[in-house]
Amino acid sequence: MSCPLMAPNPSLSQEGALRYAAYMTDTPTPKGDRIAKVLSRVGIASRREAERMIEAGRVAVNGTQITSPALNVTDADRIEVDGRLIGPAEPARLWLYHKPAGLVTTDSDEKGRETIFDALPDDMPRVMSIGRLDLNSEGLLLLTNDGAIKRRLELPSTGWLRRYRVRVNGRPTEETLEPLRKGIVADGEPFQPMEVVLDRQKGANAWLTVGLREGKNREIRRAMDEIGLSVNRLIRVSYGPFQLGELAQGAVEEIRRKVLRDQLGLEAEDLLGPAPAPPTEVRRAFKPRKPHKGAFGGPGQPGLPKPRMEEDAPRKPGGKPFKGKPGTRTTRPDSGKEAGKGKPPFKGSRNRRP
Repeated sequence: MSCPLMAPNPSLSQEGALRYAAYMTDTPTPKGDRIAKVLSRVGIASRREAERMIEAGRVAVNGTQITSPALNVTDADRIEVDGRLIGPAEPARLWLYHKPAGLVTTDSDEKGRETIFDALPDDMPRVMSIGRLDLNSEGLLLLTNDGAIKRRLELPSTGWLRRYRVRVNGRPTEETLEPLRKGIVADGEPFQPMEVVLDRQKGANAWLTVGLREGKNREIRRAMDEIGLSVNRLIRVSYGPFQLGELAQGAVEEIRRKVLRDQLGLEAEDLLGPAPAPPTEVRRAFKPRKPHKGAFGGPGQPGLPKPRMEEDAPRKPGGKPFKGKPGTRTTRPDSGKEAGKGKPPFKGSRNRRP
């Protein structure tokens, strides 16, 4: 664990101050990474949330409680959060999740409502949501085990477009939707221009496709209220290059590392870190087969010789033996002699001229 250097004593002489300045210049950068970054990489929380946890006294390093995030740690340090030892950082991963309506996008809810983390499969590691969908919204939600990726993909500077299928109560026209395309102010808060397409009118409701590049709290619902439309269903269908597609409701699908690396571009190496080591190949020793211990002759037992009479029996062109009594030889009826009680073959016409 690296400790921050103390400030120089104001009473130092000019020579002492120069020596201290030279010492500070020659001192190498502390090894390791900032504690908040490490906690974020492990998947405990985002960097900002990790810093708040540190300031609240919930983190200890090598048995000492810390209250400042200005600390570098290495793999040799022992880090505990709320008294529980954290493990090494896992490779960064990303999942697509089809959130159903009625779930809260939070770790814990003060009202006791079910959260998305309660509904995830049991074999999922500890993950964080990238952005949020409110209680009554559904559709695509990205999950990750890495705080750096969470923060990177949540920033508006990413420029990723988020598309939604929106059902509103009312009969909107192009003129009605034009303020949304130019940018609107709702409850004193300005919203950036949205991409809005009127898909179809179905009875008292209309379906819209809405695209936006920022994710303010309940942005679409508040903007629709501002132009006199009430949202009664909202489905996120894409988040940047990632699509909801045919993913079933409540299902989770992991994004392959190669695809994630291609989408993150130049920052992929810093965000994803080194690739996970390939699994160790296990070579098993040759295991000799035990000899058959049963008596020959049973059903399915190999090695039983066929009866000699059956082997010597003449066969038809198709490979099947001629019919005959078991245990007796059967001569082929092609020599002009009787085979059993049969008649000799016909040798010609009786009306043959002399």
